[in-house]
Amino acid sequence: MPAFRTLDNADVQGKRVLTRVDLNLPMKDGKVTDATRIDRVLPTIRELAEKGAKVVLLAHFGRPDGKRDPKQSLKPVAEAVASRLGRPVAFAEDCVGPEAEAAVAKLASGSVLLLENTRFHAAEEKNGADFVAALAKLGDLYVNDAFSCAHRAHASTEGLAHKLPAIAGRNMQAELDALGKALDHPERPVVAIVGGAKVSTKLELLGNLVGRVDRLIIGGGMANTFLFAQGVEVGRSLCERDLAPTAREIIEKAKARGCSILLPEDAVVAKEFKAGAATETVAIGAVPADSMILDIGPKSVAALAKAITACKTLVWNGPVGAFETAPFDAGTVALAKEAASLTKAGKLLSVAGGGDTVAALAHAGVVDDFTYVSTAGGAFLEWLEGKTLPGVAALRA
Repeated sequence: MPAFRTLDNADVQGKRVLTRVDLNLPMKDGKVTDATRIDRVLPTIRELAEKGAKVVLLAHFGRPDGKRDPKQSLKPVAEAVASRLGRPVAFAEDCVGPEAEAAVAKLASGSVLLLENTRFHAAEEKNGADFVAALAKLGDLYVNDAFSCAHRAHASTEGLAHKLPAIAGRNMQAELDALGKALDHPERPVVAIVGGAKVSTKLELLGNLVGRVDRLIIGGGMANTFLFAQGVEVGRSLCERDLAPTAREIIEKAKARGCSILLPEDAVVAKEFKAGAATETVAIGAVPADSMILDIGPKSVAALAKAITACKTLVWNGPVGAFETAPFDAGTVALAKEAASLTKAGKLLSVAGGGDTVAALAHAGVVDDFTYVSTAGGAFLEWLEGKTLPGVAALRA
């Protein structure tokens, strides 16, 4: 394990434990529509409560720009957490000051309190010293269980770790453990799948991965740019033609590092991008001028599945086709099911993350079959880029 404290070596009995969680949830008509992020932090909340801690939850919701906005209050979320937790969750109308202090003072050992949106205060995102001190006044220990916010050096995600004894929660611990096994000290060979629309959004990621993985599968619209960079005509496909020199540089860097870049061999193309559009499967290099590449073809699926099978570790970020619209989901679904099957058989450690990736794996029905699926978006991407995450670094300080 990395050099940070966990709940295994923390005495929390009777102590006020400020616990940073990610409760930035999708809502509709005042109700939570996806409780995945609540479920991820329940083990930490339960363990703290069962060990007799006074659990004080810190979280943000939306982007209120440092101003109080009733529409972005965490109050409805407190009810959702209580429902999933199976025990009452009190709520305070502020996260610092007299109201928060009074609510914390009332807590009994084993009880849970959610404080109001930390982003109602501009000093949260500025990591203001006075605001950090005001938060720290409410606790004896600090537990960070929000990896998804760890790329932000905010008061509740980084500042507090320097004011109170800092501990990683179970969700944070699981995330860091999975990510460490995937890239920091992986079982080789390692294959990465990087998909999505644009190379421009993942230049740092690609630059980092070619030096850390053995095989790099590039899919989605990004693959079109790499194909074009090698002289392949891609018709009307999404393609950042101005980045062809950059793509060639990445290819050369990969060769120098001993990393094999794998691109599609065939493609599913259509003249229009819509559900049920007429399609044909063509070899790469034979894409009609009036058509768009919208998915990888069966030869590509077979070749990429073979590449995954030959590896021990998989890191996945981004779909390999326009999976949101049938029939262009076939390639992504096929590779997802292959990876899931290998994982269940104990032949592959599979770690995936990013919003579109999680949605694609859910669409394929394999989320629970991967070794670990991260709900973090920006933090997962920055980790793939090799960046230091302030919220994680602070736990190691």
